[in-house]
Amino acid sequence: MKFLNKYIKIIDWYIIKKYLGTFVFTLAIFTVISVVFDISEKLDDFLKSSATESQIVFEYYGGFIPFYLNFLSPLINFIAVIFFTAKMADQTEIVPILCGKASFNRFLRPYFIASTLIFIVSLIFNQLIIPETNRLMTNFENTYLKDNNTTRSNVHIKLDQSTYVYIESFENKSNTGYRFSLENFDKDELKSKLMSDRITWDSVAKKWKIYNYTIRYVNGLKEKMVNGTEKDTTLDMRPIDFDLRDNIYSAMNYHELNQKIEKEKIRGSGIMVNLELEKYKRWSYPFSTYVLTLIGVALSSRKVRGGVGLPLGIGIGLSFLYILLIQFSNVFALKGGLPPIIAVLIPNLIFGTLGIVLAIKAPK
Repeated sequence: MKFLNKYIKIIDWYIIKKYLGTFVFTLAIFTVISVVFDISEKLDDFLKSSATESQIVFEYYGGFIPFYLNFLSPLINFIAVIFFTAKMADQTEIVPILCGKASFNRFLRPYFIASTLIFIVSLIFNQLIIPETNRLMTNFENTYLKDNNTTRSNVHIKLDQSTYVYIESFENKSNTGYRFSLENFDKDELKSKLMSDRITWDSVAKKWKIYNYTIRYVNGLKEKMVNGTEKDTTLDMRPIDFDLRDNIYSAMNYHELNQKIEKEKIRGSGIMVNLELEKYKRWSYPFSTYVLTLIGVALSSRKVRGGVGLPLGIGIGLSFLYILLIQFSNVFALKGGLPPIIAVLIPNLIFGTLGIVLAIKAPK
């Protein structure tokens, strides 16, 4: 019995080292390939931009590499598990393990120990590190690679229970809004309405400057009009609230994202689904490590003709299917009214069910 326990522990460490070693090696290969392809695609944009080499390396690729490492890690993990497990099966290393009174569930233990380490690292990256590195990348993209002059039209925002804002058009590049109005209500009764030709964000004072304004005060049947040329005011809104670019949410940390969601519950400006998708993906995505590990072991633990090629081919096909399912569920959430939390759970639920079925059939 002591020999059996020692044997099992040795096998555990053997599988864990194989697992993590193959995962890190595959991750490094995919990183190099991703960077090479991205450089070839964006080389002209880099040359046309005014960004320095250090900015490209430390800001853009300082955000690009962590983002894609984290994004691809479950799929790379899936391929790594299939590759080294199929190789073990092809070399008849799994048969003596299972013949040594170790059940298939016991055989899975080192896989899930290793995948737990990957899960923890992925969760930390998703919640703490990736938003900060994404901020570097998105700031670089929005400054040097993308058109920074976006315009949003006919914006209605509810700042709180009694304050409403309307802007006919807002230019992101100059942080300027045109045809601005601010209404204050006491329940259903209008108390004041400010109308202005132009409103501009002062990034130094962190306030809004209102130009050529008229304020109408209402007190029952009495009304009062006040005119002015320039006025500073503090409002619970920022230029980012009018930004149309789709990469700004991924650059928000967990606290900023929750704050934005709470404000959106009041404002109802139509971006709640995007915010909730981003929030739930940061929690659900790392769990795919367990799901894909289970499928990978179940698929590749049997020795088949053709060696590693067949399981690896099936694994790559399932990887693309998994990515496709993620994209479909996101589209249904954004366009079809599917709750975001359901959308992010669907891929893991479907593939998790598949993994359980394959794991039950694998020992047979």
